[in-house]
Amino acid sequence: MQTPATVAILATPETTASVIYGMYDLFMSAGRDWGQIVTGHPGPSVMRPIVVSRHAGRFRAANGVFLDPQGTLDDGLAADIVCVPDLAIAPGEPIDGRFTAEADWLRECHGRGATIATACSGAILLAEAGLLDGWDATTHWAYCEYMQARHPRVRVLRNVALVTSGEGQRLVMAGGGTTWLDLALLLIARVAGAEVAMQTARISLIDWHDIGQQPFARLARTRQSSDAIVGRCQEWAADHFRESSPVATMTRLSGLAERSFTRRFKAATGLSPLEYVHTLRLEEAKRQLETTDEPVEGIANDVGYEDAAFFGRLFRRKVGLTPAQYRRRFRAMRKALMA
Repeated sequence: MQTPATVAILATPETTASVIYGMYDLFMSAGRDWGQIVTGHPGPSVMRPIVVSRHAGRFRAANGVFLDPQGTLDDGLAADIVCVPDLAIAPGEPIDGRFTAEADWLRECHGRGATIATACSGAILLAEAGLLDGWDATTHWAYCEYMQARHPRVRVLRNVALVTSGEGQRLVMAGGGTTWLDLALLLIARVAGAEVAMQTARISLIDWHDIGQQPFARLARTRQSSDAIVGRCQEWAADHFRESSPVATMTRLSGLAERSFTRRFKAATGLSPLEYVHTLRLEEAKRQLETTDEPVEGIANDVGYEDAAFFGRLFRRKVGLTPAQYRRRFRAMRKALMA
């Protein structure tokens, strides 16, 4: 009988209990539950999850649920796989010195040959540990810009739901939300093969996030800039993005030369003025695709594009789906939720 792979799931006060114990349950079910369903007898578990934390004793997770770790970082656990769940921190929140012990432990585990896997914003800990420098990575779409700015040597792939990277592909990262399920299935497949992973997916009705994060991401950065001139232009754009030549109007409103305005706007928002207008238009287009039966050509015209073909290409490039594909996927979801 195969010895179960030991999986250490890292818990901190910033993690949410749902991801920690969701991972725990899924790993425990792999190999065990299929036999229970098919033959009436549990099969052998292929993974042995253990929740570990910096300190012993139970504590509250970010969502208020009490966590009761089974071990500490100092126990010397020889884990085959280490999983880092999400971190419920705001993008850009100061974290200097906050996760030093966890980062040191992750480096130690990786140095011993363990696979390190992260869910959602948990990839920030890998970056803080220096394990992602020079490698591809991903994290929740809302944290990609923050990670790239804080760790410029990391190649952040903003739109994908799952990335394997590092020497021997021992760094595995899932994007936002429930993509930790994809992560868990991949780890199960590595340990016990694709068939066991597929059995686990069938039992739990897990759908693979093959479209990535892009269609779910909010494109526009709506946070008001502290730059008064740029902020005034953002306010104007929020109400007038449908107009023709909005960038020219914003430039006049700023009172700056065109090149100076473009440079200042991008420094304040991370986007050029034209990119900012496109994101506002596309977010409104997404809303209309979800909530109305208006033809795509009509929506394109309403948000400011006279050329529907250009709108379609831009939408596909930025969102990752065609307008029609987006409507089919998210209109159905909205209708079901409103039933």
